[in-house]
Amino acid sequence: MGGETDTDLDKEEDKAGTDTDAEESVSCLEDNYDPGFSIIIEAEEAQFTGNVKVENKKHGYTGSGYLTGIQEDSDIVTFTIKVPGTGAYDLNFRSVGNTGYKENNIYIDGEYIGIAKVDGDEFTDSFLEKIYLETGEHEITMKKSWGWIFLDHLEIIASGTVDRSIYEVSSELVDPKASESAKRLMKFLVDSFGNKVISGQYSNGGLNGKEFKAIYDGTGKYPAMLGLDFIEYTPSRVAFGSKGNDVEHAIEFDKEGGIVTFAWHWNAPEPYLPNRQDQPWWSGFYTRATNIDLMKIMNGEDEEGYNLLIRDIDAIAKELKILEAADVPILWRPLHEASGGWFWWGASGPEPYIELYKLLFDRLSNHHDIHNLIWVWNGQGRDWYPGDEYVDIVGTDLYPGERVYSSQAASFNELLDWLDKSRKIIALTENGCIFDPDLAFRDNAIWSYFGTWSGEFVILNNTYTLSEKYTETDMLIKAYTSDKVLTLDELPNLKSYGN
Repeated sequence: MGGETDTDLDKEEDKAGTDTDAEESVSCLEDNYDPGFSIIIEAEEAQFTGNVKVENKKHGYTGSGYLTGIQEDSDIVTFTIKVPGTGAYDLNFRSVGNTGYKENNIYIDGEYIGIAKVDGDEFTDSFLEKIYLETGEHEITMKKSWGWIFLDHLEIIASGTVDRSIYEVSSELVDPKASESAKRLMKFLVDSFGNKVISGQYSNGGLNGKEFKAIYDGTGKYPAMLGLDFIEYTPSRVAFGSKGNDVEHAIEFDKEGGIVTFAWHWNAPEPYLPNRQDQPWWSGFYTRATNIDLMKIMNGEDEEGYNLLIRDIDAIAKELKILEAADVPILWRPLHEASGGWFWWGASGPEPYIELYKLLFDRLSNHHDIHNLIWVWNGQGRDWYPGDEYVDIVGTDLYPGERVYSSQAASFNELLDWLDKSRKIIALTENGCIFDPDLAFRDNAIWSYFGTWSGEFVILNNTYTLSEKYTETDMLIKAYTSDKVLTLDELPNLKSYGN
């Protein structure tokens, strides 16, 4: 199992791979790839179905009009395009939301590749960058997610050469007092980034959880990273009888040489839980099940609410202190998926969210003097980014559907664009399907790690049997036995890494 004891630095760092190894894995451009290639296809020239129709009432479009009427699942727009050479291309869906921000799903030859996002009240660019296309003809399809956009045209632009500099990241943590174990883990993550992908799995049973056992039985490998949650340690859940075991699981997994990441589904404090049939207390992290107003709390209108949030943070600090005393470094991912609005910490918009994030950072790092944390942010939107000085790793949570093995390069490159000035490690902090590692290296979208969510995304009906609903067993085996992916047995001794 993981946690090898040899102290030879060269041997340890060899396991993380080398830049040369990764360079060979990233696809080279074909001779007939034209770095100056670009083409525009007007939306009205595409194929479209359902309610979709051509309109020309709104000013600012190109061509003879734009498409509107994308509002039902049957409303589909398909562009047929042809590229002269195999390589990376940027796709620009010039459009405008019909009443504000909108998202819609993009597919290439039937395979989901990302989300086209648009905001504002004028026609504007919406890029999915560095998408791999082979020479020849392809169908690029837009399907409704939110719908309700005016689609002007699709522009295809050659992306050019592979940029390996995106993996040149500093190992300096945002906490200047970070523990030695946190520093060593961060150095390992930085050394691995762009060279290897670290396998991860959420399981509230820890190393002996059903997900871990099913993966081991199916692949002969354990994930290198264990994902856990502080949800049951939240005071409002404790008040209803909840008891967490995740801290013990974290300590156990760390002793086996593994990496631990924690999320926090933060149940709102008791006064904000209606606890009705349609709003049960155990759903209190969802906006729909609580009446908490973060804006009022953070602007001083709700002092009681502020004090209760401090109480909750202090309760989690107590558990983090236990982990720090056990010398367990944590990839700490609080306040996740904020921009979706489905969690209460994102329901009041970016400003109070960022204030809460900074409050959490200050309370844990300075007031409680906790320094075993590597801060992982995945607010899922550029406007929600608290700033480089509060973030070590930038992540995103992606659930593209069933058996979608593409690299999700568009999302990877989008995260790069969100950063202020410095480069950060980019991670797939939650996923439904496991991507094909070969495609990630081909597309130069080499996620630092993935963290497959628990339950149905891995196992069948809460058993020890693998489910193939989201990731087929053959792909799971491919990922876990790939020389591009690190598993628990392949990790170096992280307690002495870098000596």
